[in-house]
Amino acid sequence: MTTLKDLEITYDKPNWCPGCGDIGVWVSLKNAIVQLNLNPWEVVLVSGIGCSGKLPYWVKTYGFNGLHGRPMPPAEAISLVNHGLTVIVIGGDGDQYGEGMGHLVHAARRNVNLTLLVHNNQIYGLTTGQYSPTTDIGEKNKATPVPTVESPVNPISVALAAGATFVGRGFAGDNKQETELLVSAIKHKGFSIIDTMQPCVTFNHKNTFAWFYERVYKLEAEGHDPKDKAKAFARAEEWPLKRMLKEGEKERIATGIFYREERPTWQDGIPQIGETPLVKQPIDNVDITPILDELV
Repeated sequence: MTTLKDLEITYDKPNWCPGCGDIGVWVSLKNAIVQLNLNPWEVVLVSGIGCSGKLPYWVKTYGFNGLHGRPMPPAEAISLVNHGLTVIVIGGDGDQYGEGMGHLVHAARRNVNLTLLVHNNQIYGLTTGQYSPTTDIGEKNKATPVPTVESPVNPISVALAAGATFVGRGFAGDNKQETELLVSAIKHKGFSIIDTMQPCVTFNHKNTFAWFYERVYKLEAEGHDPKDKAKAFARAEEWPLKRMLKEGEKERIATGIFYREERPTWQDGIPQIGETPLVKQPIDNVDITPILDELV
């Protein structure tokens, strides 16, 4: 049985800011791996750049740290080459909803069998708080003194429109639900995304833990049917708002599973790897000399 101790890195400790929402996500991910009883050597965490990108450093599994906005291509390659592995992509809102948005959309439409875990703190936390694709309209800070005028990206609506077969939202302040969402997402066969609200305690002084506690509600508590895509879109469009709030108005922010469906994965459509992962196929009968002679 896999335990939390099996996932412990003894030579280093997280250096996130005290109270950072990343810590809750890190704990939830380890709890999910333990609950699923996944062997550490059968899990690969692939990350981009940012505070979230450090997470693979502190979980004793295989890991790959890629370029900003670019963790999805190597993750897809890993999943294709050895589909016996559990592949989890770690990214932030800037990493995935800004520079990496194109990769997210295509991975979703292909239904690649992997899980995307996004740390959404609504700013660029590692580079001192510039506004990101998910920053609320009208926000400003020392790094970005001019208020934002852009409507924020709606990650849930984008994922639904792109064809993701598992779409959920979690909150770093609710480890129990976040763990449950991750367990369900990792077990799901196909492309899974968990957009996690992850407060940055250092640079985002609006979207705090207390702010979210006043606004979040659970989809399952209101009888949401995750098989109904139209209703999933309706729930997704509740937040983030594409307008300024009226006086006294508060957002309603849904957490839980918005949508889930079963359909063939990208890997299912490639017969060459259907039975035997590419990494386990024999290569002693492969001769690349003709290719080298042509190209060299």
